[in-house]
Amino acid sequence: MKARVGRYSAYIRPFSYVVDLIIINAISILIVGFHQNQTLYAVFISVAWFIMAIYFGFYEVYRYTRVITILNNTVKQTVLFGFVCLALELYFSEFVYQKKVVLCVLISVSLILAVKLFIYYFLRRFRVLYGGNSRTVVLLGNDNNIEPLKHFFTDNPDYGYNLVKVFSVNEDKKARINECLSFVADKKIDEIYCAVADLPDSLIATIIDFADNNLKTVKFIPDGKQVLSSNVKFEFYSYIPIISLRNILQEESFNKVIKRVFDLVFSLFIIVSILSWLVPIMAIIIKLDSKGPIFFVQKRNGLNLKDFNCYKFRSMELNENADMQLTFKNDKRVTKVGKFIRKTSIDEFPQFFNVFFGEMSIVGPRPHMVSVTNIYAAKVDKFMVRHFVKPGITGLAQTKGFRGEVENDEDIINRVKYDIFYIENWSLLLDVKIIIDTIFNTLRGDDKAY
Repeated sequence: MKARVGRYSAYIRPFSYVVDLIIINAISILIVGFHQNQTLYAVFISVAWFIMAIYFGFYEVYRYTRVITILNNTVKQTVLFGFVCLALELYFSEFVYQKKVVLCVLISVSLILAVKLFIYYFLRRFRVLYGGNSRTVVLLGNDNNIEPLKHFFTDNPDYGYNLVKVFSVNEDKKARINECLSFVADKKIDEIYCAVADLPDSLIATIIDFADNNLKTVKFIPDGKQVLSSNVKFEFYSYIPIISLRNILQEESFNKVIKRVFDLVFSLFIIVSILSWLVPIMAIIIKLDSKGPIFFVQKRNGLNLKDFNCYKFRSMELNENADMQLTFKNDKRVTKVGKFIRKTSIDEFPQFFNVFFGEMSIVGPRPHMVSVTNIYAAKVDKFMVRHFVKPGITGLAQTKGFRGEVENDEDIINRVKYDIFYIENWSLLLDVKIIIDTIFNTLRGDDKAY
């Protein structure tokens, strides 16, 4: 999944945020440096800038975004930001230096726009000259319906879409689709583009299932007669309409920042206020109870199926099956102390370090052992969708009773069902609700906490 690295300009956007803040505040100091409380003024204009930027989608610039869209958002941003700065100037200095404020806004936004356009065109040139920042794609459909997008990909290498192969479905659609999916899997293609009008519902379902279970991005090309659902993401590549079926809310820039800030603040609070004294106490208790390390470290699958070390307080005797065999009721491997910390979920507390390091989130699908991921993926449809987001210490499925041991197929099916619902309906309020439900269930006692 190499193409997912840096998706949505993960490294460029934070850089843009910092540069824009520096520009705004530097110009403010140079031109409007008369305020007695410059620090407070800087905070106000910085916060105002980003609130408006989020509202107007000022930083929502993708490889297929047109320059006219960037300019349009810049004009909106400039006008509203100018009004806010004038209002602040009236508050700080009785509207004496309004001309300087207007000049400050125009210079700041002009420099910011220049930097934005430089990055935009630099990336386009970089993709052409060096082939970097690109994604491999295939097209699937009848020649007439996929021809416009085919020409778009081949005629615009600066967008960074490397069209590897075109699969025409004029004849024997099922065989061609199977050939396409095998090719995508073997060649590790990043994205599949399908013409909806050329495929029956059953074959579309096959493509969607394949994409979900193999962590591939699938997008659909509609025809002019189709009515689009409000639940899909509608994008334009130049003037060609594209449907993105699965819209992962947590991948949107603002949502990503909000969730990460929430995770950092929450995990840091737990680490400082609880783990700072809990770890030494647990170290003594665990050592006195049984031989072995304090922490149990296990490889688990995280975001985009990437392995990470998941931390827990050790609750079992040292054994060779720890990474292969899931815990079950009355498991003899569990120590006396282990029974208590598992029942109260204290064993999970070290995972707040995983959250702090960015490997996990407070709320999300629970990560599974690497050894069972492929087993569940083969048994449960759309199991792999869970890996489109970071795993969590707790999740919606856990609050609904589907935690711990998987006793039958129904357990894992329902777990995946709730995990996908969470991914598709994420909000910060939902995270808060899940945390509260988790605390309540822990205090009440969970039958499957063993």
